[in-house]
Amino acid sequence: MNTEETMLKFEESLNVEYYTLKKFDFISGETLRDLVVEYLTIGKPVKNEKREITNGIVFFHGLGGSCTSIRRLHEIIGDKKVLDTEQYFIISITTLGSPNSYSPSNSNLGVKFPNYTIEDMVNFQKEFLNEKFNIKHLKGLIGNSMGGFEALTWGVLYPNDMDFIISLVSSYKFVGHNYAISKIINTLIENDPDYKDGKYNVTLKSIGLANQVVYPFGLSLKRYRNLSNNEIDNDLNELMSDFEMYDGNDVILRNNAVCSYNIENELDRIVAKTLIVAINQDQYFPSDLDAVPMSGMIKNSKLVRYDSDFGHLGTGEISKIEDELREFLSQN
Repeated sequence: MNTEETMLKFEESLNVEYYTLKKFDFISGETLRDLVVEYLTIGKPVKNEKREITNGIVFFHGLGGSCTSIRRLHEIIGDKKVLDTEQYFIISITTLGSPNSYSPSNSNLGVKFPNYTIEDMVNFQKEFLNEKFNIKHLKGLIGNSMGGFEALTWGVLYPNDMDFIISLVSSYKFVGHNYAISKIINTLIENDPDYKDGKYNVTLKSIGLANQVVYPFGLSLKRYRNLSNNEIDNDLNELMSDFEMYDGNDVILRNNAVCSYNIENELDRIVAKTLIVAINQDQYFPSDLDAVPMSGMIKNSKLVRYDSDFGHLGTGEISKIEDELREFLSQN
């Protein structure tokens, strides 16, 4: 069974659930009620005398993902594996603003959905964990790409809430080509004739173009170079047609949230042991520009880099650093 097959088998084993958060206060001052949270759990919870879960690990997904994106780590999750399901209770949450959790498309608010930030995303998940699971303190946080923004922001805002943080292919700010890509995508959608200032009632084909814009950055330059032009055409055609699961207002507001992310001057607030994992071929967050300087700004942090032709998507090969992960977790 190859890696893709084992990943699919792992995903099929996941049990996605839903919870309704009673209310939530946005940083903007707006308060909304009955907010749907999509999530899944893996492993067994351990509780103290106060009935608080003490072995919780939260996984944060990337920009276009959901709680099932935890499948990327399938090779290190399970009995006696790095993330031992007998030892840890893993909770993966579809974040605020992403489809199936409370979002413009899922709330029927559409363009009227409150502008939100990474801090709102963190608070949304923090309140859910407290209300649903009675979790006051987490064993750790693991964030992939945009999820790393959330994990690191949590470490800045609530430094005593966790024992460790693992940042995967992420950064401490959203600038440069990443910022430009998000702005271009928003412009494509907003200029779609069917967008109608966010009050559309059809699936926007501009989402397909947006998918194509990000395509050249997901894998390594070497892997793209080894693809034939026909293979690239097929990939682009698939991305153009595979857009019905995305909503225009969801994409725009999520892009706005990440575009405002910058905690460069606040990283010294993080006190949890932090593992920064980078991929040398990552085009989104090049390790020399993101992971390396970040490791110098977070005290008590360690940097691990590895090679993957899958570039930014190479966390599916995270078993390459299994020994380093075991060593890090053994210290927490």
